[in-house]
Amino acid sequence: MGDRLTAPSMISVVDLHKAWGPRVAVSGVSFEVQKGEVVGFLGPNGAGKTTTMRILTGFIPATSGEVKVAGFDVFDDPYAVRARVGYLPETPPLYPELTVGDYLLFCAELRGVERSRRATRTGEVMERVGLRGWEKRLLGSLSKGYRQRVGLAQAIVHDPPVLILDEPTSGLDPAQVVGIRDLIKELAGSHTVILSTHILSEVEAVCPRALVIDKGRLVAQGDIATIRAMARAGAYTYVEVQGIDGPRLGSLPGVALVEPVGEADGWAAFRVRAPADPREMLADRAARGEFRIRALESRLPSLEEAFIDIVGREGLA
Repeated sequence: MGDRLTAPSMISVVDLHKAWGPRVAVSGVSFEVQKGEVVGFLGPNGAGKTTTMRILTGFIPATSGEVKVAGFDVFDDPYAVRARVGYLPETPPLYPELTVGDYLLFCAELRGVERSRRATRTGEVMERVGLRGWEKRLLGSLSKGYRQRVGLAQAIVHDPPVLILDEPTSGLDPAQVVGIRDLIKELAGSHTVILSTHILSEVEAVCPRALVIDKGRLVAQGDIATIRAMARAGAYTYVEVQGIDGPRLGSLPGVALVEPVGEADGWAAFRVRAPADPREMLADRAARGEFRIRALESRLPSLEEAFIDIVGREGLA
C-alpha cells in the first residue's frame, strides 16, 4: 500500500467539471491512475465516460478542474500531453482510400516519429497488433475487428506512456475480443491504460481496478473486489445441495433469503444470504444427515450485480 501511495501518478484528475450550456456532463470527478496501471472506466451510456476521456486527451476543454497527464497540465501544455497519449476512440478515424501501411506511416509522421524510424516502427506495431502482411490492404476493405487493430496500432505507434481506449472491443466477435484483450494485457506495465467500456466481463478480464461513473459523477472506485463488495447485497454463500428445496433451506435459522441459481445432475444450487456467515450451520445440518452438500463457499456479488446495484442506488438518491 505504501508503495502505491508514493508512486508518481501518470493521470491526475481533480474536481473536473464539464457543462454544455445547461447540461452537466461531468461533475466533480477526481481520481488518479499510477504508472503501469490498467484501469477500467465503467458507466452506462451517457454517464460521462467519453467526455472525461476526451478531456484527458486534450480533445475538448473542461469547464473547470485540474487534469495532469504524465506530469503535464492538459490545459496549460496540451501539446506535451498529446505527445504522451495514445487515443483510440470508439470509432477509429480511418481513411478508407489509404492502405494500412500508408495510414500508419502517416500517423507516425503526425506523432513525431523520426523519419529514419517510421518504417521500422510501423512494422513493429503491425506485428504487435496482428497486422503483419496487411500493409497493402485498403482500410475501407477491413472488417470491424481489423479496423480496431489499426486503431490500436495508430494509438501506440509513437510509443506513448499513456493509452486512452474508448470501447476498444465494441462490435467485435468473440475471437476478436480475446485478441484485443490479450493485447491490452501485454501493454500493461509498459503503458498506463484507461479502458472505457460498459462490458463488465471485459473489465474483470483485463483491469485490476475500476472507476464507476454515473450521471457525470464518480460513484465508486477501487480494485474489482472492493467494487463488488460495495453492493448493498454484499457477500452471499453459494451452496449446492441434495435432499432439500429452496423454501426449506430458507426456513433454517439465521437464513434471510434464498435465491435459486440452477440445477444439474440432481444437485440444486442456491445463493444464501444471511446476517451472519451460515456456512457452519449448513455444514452441521448436513453432517446430521438432513441433506447433502457438494459445494459450500462464501462469494462476493459479481461485478455486474455490483454495478447494477451501485448505479441503481445512485439513480434513487
